Amino acid sequence: MMKVSIIVSLIINVMCPAVYMHHVFIYDMLKKGQPNHYIIKNTTNGQAEFLAHARTVERYPLVIATEYNYPFLLNKPGMGQRVHGEIYCVDQKMLDFLDEFEECPELYQRTTIQVEVQDGDSEGANVLKPGSLEEAFVYSTTTYEPEWLQKPTYESYDTNGDHGLKYHEDTSPE
Repeated sequence: MMKVSIIVSLIINVMCPAVYMHHVFIYDMLKKGQPNHYIIKNTTNGQAEFLAHARTVERYPLVIATEYNYPFLLNKPGMGQRVHGEIYCVDQKMLDFLDEFEECPELYQRTTIQVEVQDGDSEGANVLKPGSLEEAFVYSTTTYEPEWLQKPTYESYDTNGDHGLKYHEDTSPE
């Protein structure tokens, strides 16, 4: 009988391996209400579940740059502001998709940061308690123009924000 349960356990683990999920902190156009949110909701890219609103524990410069008004989180901890965003729980397929979408590691680098949970609407095993600190991946960049450090920094990105720098997509052929 013991051999049977071991064999069944091995079959289940091989046929249905546990899905490892990752926390990702989204601060840009992928957030709810922003132009690219549909990308993170598209299940053909993988699975993503909104967990909570959060903000970075450390300060970072969140700037809007380029002729397309892209938001960039500069990997300069200690400068700028505590950045507000959203925590998502994503599967490996979505994480791989986000790496490609964010041009990682050429344009953005995926690093781990600490974020403070503000609120959330997740349930079950994914409940995050307000005030708790969580580790999450974030896409930030070390590749930027030096003058970007002189730009205004923001604690939250919204394409329709008071800054007047509405995002517009690059439609030029590659």
